Amino acid sequence: MKKHVLVTGGAGYIGSHACKRLFEDGYQPVIYDNLSTGHDWAVKWGPLVLGDLLEKEILESVFNDYQPVAVLHFAACGLVEESVRDPEKYIRNNIDGSKVLIDVIKAKKCPVMVFSSSCTLYGNVEQSVLDESLPVQPINPYGETKLAVENILAEERQAGGLNSIALRYFNAAGADPEGEIGEDHDPETHLIPRVISAALGQLPEVKIFGDDYPTEDGSCVRDYIHVSDLAVAHVTAMEKLITGELPPAINLGAGIGSSVKDVVACVKKISGRDFPVKIGPRRDGDPAALVADTALAQKELSWSSQYSDLETVVGTAWQWHQNQNA
Repeated sequence: MKKHVLVTGGAGYIGSHACKRLFEDGYQPVIYDNLSTGHDWAVKWGPLVLGDLLEKEILESVFNDYQPVAVLHFAACGLVEESVRDPEKYIRNNIDGSKVLIDVIKAKKCPVMVFSSSCTLYGNVEQSVLDESLPVQPINPYGETKLAVENILAEERQAGGLNSIALRYFNAAGADPEGEIGEDHDPETHLIPRVISAALGQLPEVKIFGDDYPTEDGSCVRDYIHVSDLAVAHVTAMEKLITGELPPAINLGAGIGSSVKDVVACVKKISGRDFPVKIGPRRDGDPAALVADTALAQKELSWSSQYSDLETVVGTAWQWHQNQNA
């Protein structure tokens, strides 16, 4: 009989890919989602329980019915700009909701939780390659809520009540290589799907915010990690926590920097389509480069990215969006 794993936010972009990986590795994911941003069509590998993290009674019934051996916690609001406009929403959903979940996990004696965190915790830093020794100093409410949950988990680890890890990932991108699931946000704020939308004629142009940064081509550099690589890392971390311990937080990235202009060129190459590109002014708060130091992930998880070269990331995303457009 398969062991159950509760996946909060399992109908979302990263959560659904994690569910597929869990299923492939012999687990039975149980998806807990309110479908506010997730999609029922992305629920393919296990039962869906409709519920909000703040609905404690529903959460308790899920634990009673399925007795999960671990929890992968993806459910959260995740738009930086929205968090600035409506910080209360982010406090309620991301912090208060996580508190309810953690209370239920402890009460039901589920020993393991893998938390979906973010590199936004590092804030504006001067160095371009980021490792886990850097101080965490988020500069927006979204990042502050992620840090708050990490701090709660740290307290629980000290008290011996919950074995957990926070996986701080960089720019999740790409789509399932087999084309079963992919990225579908509304609004879409991520660079790669927006550039693909321009290639598909759904957007009139691509705007590059600044081309005078101290980078090779003047545009911002980011670390794009394939969503399937993220899924593998979550399952690996879960399995290691079930049998032992891990550091409190680990970065997940490709360890490769790609500029905005690199992404635009790659989409044009793979799609075989041209589209207008305009240069605009820099956005406030955009660092020139953010790339993950992946040494700790390689050491502790025996993990490295398999799909995260830019052509594979863009290629899988292009195939997914082209199919959806068709």
